[in-house]
Amino acid sequence: MARYIMLLNWTEQGIKNVKDSPKRLDAAKAIAKKLKGEIKKFYMTTGTHDMVMLLEVPDDEAAAKFALSIGSGGNVRTTTLKAFPEKHYRTIIGSLS
Repeated sequence: MARYIMLLNWTEQGIKNVKDSPKRLDAAKAIAKKLKGEIKKFYMTTGTHDMVMLLEVPDDEAAAKFALSIGSGGNVRTTTLKAFPEKHYRTIIGSLS
């Protein structure tokens, strides 16, 4: 499974309806499951981003579908970062000439 760190911010619509946010998170979890993945971690945060999640899905295509699906509701904007676990990090760095 590929891992992605997603940084999320509420839109104006999303913050106006913030009380519905837990229901939207449940819906996002269902979307991830449909894509054969899972939201492994979720945090509401302070600072530049309103929320952070760790998403595991099979591939980049599934990650793109997930981001488009949750973004299309108009409640959040996403920034997606592909995450390499430490093992892969060490392999990549070790292969450098």
